[in-house]
Amino acid sequence: MTLLFDTHTHLDSYKFDEDREAVIQRAKDAGVHMLVNIGFNRETIPTTMALAEKYDFIYAAVGWHPVDSIDMLPEDLEWIERLCAHEKVVAIGEIGLDYHWDTSPKDVQQRVFREQIRLARKVGKPIVIHNREAHEDVIRILQEENAAEVGGVMHCFSGSYETAKQCLDMNFYISFGGPVTFQNARVSKEVLKQVPLDRILIETDAPYLAPHPFRGKRNESAYVLRVAETAAELLGKTVEEIGAITTENGKKCFGIV
Repeated sequence: MTLLFDTHTHLDSYKFDEDREAVIQRAKDAGVHMLVNIGFNRETIPTTMALAEKYDFIYAAVGWHPVDSIDMLPEDLEWIERLCAHEKVVAIGEIGLDYHWDTSPKDVQQRVFREQIRLARKVGKPIVIHNREAHEDVIRILQEENAAEVGGVMHCFSGSYETAKQCLDMNFYISFGGPVTFQNARVSKEVLKQVPLDRILIETDAPYLAPHPFRGKRNESAYVLRVAETAAELLGKTVEEIGAITTENGKKCFGIV
């Protein structure tokens, strides 16, 4: 069986409330032997921690999503810092900037982003970056805050290779999700072919961004196999090789022994 690492998922989402156990079993049956669940606000951090404590193969990332930046209080940042001492917490995230949804002002998003990068450097954890329609500001802030010191993941990367190169230069891994499997994903496919093999990760972002042929439906961690298949096809590798490479990369990125 191909062993796969889904490096970004939200299995605590309410969209899995009816069949979460079955979804997790399907992931295991598909070869997913590691996954990182993302807790990104006051509601999802506790449910993410509960999953990580229940399943030995589920790890946690905790942080404050840019869309929810307006709601973050100083005590929330302190809470995240305390959780970083937990043995199953492997990253701070997802954090970053989202200029698509107009829920948190840009200056608030940028302040919260900077605070969490500084926290990551303080506790020595990698960061998981959410970047939507904010490439220039994300790169600038990562550079200004010396994020290269901790590195991390550019989650569900959708930018150009030029942007990817700037991220690679700052010690980041480039993660590809369901959209790279779409027939019209020309840019993402070209970027995937150019990123060094030892810096590629795969993910689902379940329940969002389901890959072909499930586009538009609920995503789940088992479908990371579809991303691995696309990567294998583009890179001239077997699915087993892609699984092994991206698993090793994920373990290295998140400091999992």
